[in-house]
Amino acid sequence: MNKILAEDIRLLAGQYGGVSELRGKTVMITGATGLIGSCLVRFLLLLNSEYHAGIRVIAVVRNEAKAISMFGPSDNTLRYYVHDFMDVSCFQPNVSADYIVHLAAPTASRFFADHPAATMLTVVDGTRAMLDYARRCRVKAVVFASSLEVYGTVVDDSCPLTESMLGYVDTANPRSSYPVAKRAAEALCHAYAHEYGVPVRIARLAQTFGAGIADDDNRVFAQFARAVVTGSDITLHTNGTLRRCYCYTTDAVDAILCLLIKGSDGEVYNVANEDTYTSIMEMAQMLCDSFMPGKHPVVVLRQDMGYSPATKLRLNAAKLRSLGWKPRYDLPEMFARLIASMRVNLTYGEP
Repeated sequence: MNKILAEDIRLLAGQYGGVSELRGKTVMITGATGLIGSCLVRFLLLLNSEYHAGIRVIAVVRNEAKAISMFGPSDNTLRYYVHDFMDVSCFQPNVSADYIVHLAAPTASRFFADHPAATMLTVVDGTRAMLDYARRCRVKAVVFASSLEVYGTVVDDSCPLTESMLGYVDTANPRSSYPVAKRAAEALCHAYAHEYGVPVRIARLAQTFGAGIADDDNRVFAQFARAVVTGSDITLHTNGTLRRCYCYTTDAVDAILCLLIKGSDGEVYNVANEDTYTSIMEMAQMLCDSFMPGKHPVVVLRQDMGYSPATKLRLNAAKLRSLGWKPRYDLPEMFARLIASMRVNLTYGEP
């Protein structure tokens, strides 16, 4: 494991106060080899090794060989269940879980634009399959990972967005497949909570990044950090006016676990560091100033990248903070950790 990511996880474990609630429980994580999922798996396994927590992890993955290369072979604390939520086949793990964290979903903007049907079906049908499993197993709690993109196009950021304030989404735009699907999946979670009593909570995540992102991640933050590492120009393919909040990976993991233990059924919670609210252009300039003095962002406009519309998503995370959660990393620290992680990978080839 990348040593910067290992430091992040160890630091979170040292500060985490919820070991007793997880002790001896079975936690299922879908999308377990993704950025947040892999961090969560590693965190729970560290609680076992450092604090003898006795947590059983069920990692739902598409590629078992990849998962084994990341976490090691299955044993009495870690089991793999192979399932692709793009496949309509039944989701029937032969084991019951106490807690579920549903993270499996497409994440690339270009994929949303090029494959809108697959995007929607994966998110909606995958969430239904997970909720049906949760209902059968009578789990203690489920966290569904949603996205700040459900807010749609918002142009007035004078008032931070609470969980009930949604903007316009153009359903005729193929790129809208992702926010529309996440809205539909949220509605499905509410329906299952109301009609069947499924204890599901919704984490509406700000864009999340940190040490351990995949080498082929092409989201804006990854492009910018990679440019710093290679000494290249930071290039914008839009005018950079989109504004949003961000969250560091381990802060997001901490929030998800907080919702598993303390969240209310059927409720939505914004997960964001409110102090990270910035535009893409301001982010690019901050990176130039902090890591490449004298350089300035370069704008090369392109229309084929599948980026979300320019919008202003200033999130209000007071509802989550009222449960005792607070973020630990600001935007400069987030990028410093990400860039250090990328440099480690470049130097040592660590996964």
